Amino acid sequence: MSRTYKAIGINLKSMPLGEADRLLTILTREHGLVKAIAISARKHNSKMSGRSGLFVVNDLLIAKGKSLDKITQAETVISYSGLGKDLKRLTASQYLAELCLYQALSDQPQDELFCILNEQLQRLERSPTSLILLTLISGIYQLLTVAGVAPEVHRCCVTQQPLVPNEPVGFSIPAGGTVTLESLEQLQQPNSPHVRITKPVQSSFRRNAQLHSLIGSKELIILQAIAQTGPLQTDADSSQSDNFAQVATSMTACISVERILRQYAQYHFDRSIRSATLMDACFSSSPLPQLSQS
Repeated sequence: MSRTYKAIGINLKSMPLGEADRLLTILTREHGLVKAIAISARKHNSKMSGRSGLFVVNDLLIAKGKSLDKITQAETVISYSGLGKDLKRLTASQYLAELCLYQALSDQPQDELFCILNEQLQRLERSPTSLILLTLISGIYQLLTVAGVAPEVHRCCVTQQPLVPNEPVGFSIPAGGTVTLESLEQLQQPNSPHVRITKPVQSSFRRNAQLHSLIGSKELIILQAIAQTGPLQTDADSSQSDNFAQVATSMTACISVERILRQYAQYHFDRSIRSATLMDACFSSSPLPQLSQS
């Protein structure tokens, strides 16, 4: 049985190890999530120094170890160097990387997740500054879709009534997405029969989650747009980008959508999105949408 294996992988996490090495957490297309040592990566003149950076995609040859695997060869495929030159782009990329880490599996192919993340990083790198937040929102929704937990945004989760973005509606995390205002009132009642319980409410992330919110027409337009169009195209010649920009004209609405999806993702993955704190600092402060505990 071979003691080495090949993989195409993107570095999602890095930490110092020993005197000069790095321990990398890598999302690979062929083998899922892999933890491997990059030997001498912290030495200034080491070839592994640049290849062990965050969001660098490498063609790897990895040797299996008793406790940790070791990278024996690495050839860079793409580096996404533009992400590190802008704090907003870098923070948005780290946000998406966290979502990937929370859902990626080890020892199993993760082709779809790998491809979606690379598509989103390419778009974040190319996006105009004004579209970074929109691109992030689209990426969050795409990763929730890959995980199988994307929220319903076109119909009421309780009545299945189609929702038109011309008046406020509700958003319920336990119910699975958008709801009419009447259904929102029902869901806020103790022991509501309409709540879809997928996991026990035990952790602090679920107990303290802001379960229900009111969202306006702009927020609903954004949610329905990213669900309909798939990954957001932000190229200058993209009609999808123009249409999306016209729909999402309000930074306040974009921030509200990000925070709603953040609460939704934290609830389902049962993990805190640490990069979100820096996101709040990067973009204009805005009050949370009207929320209530239930």
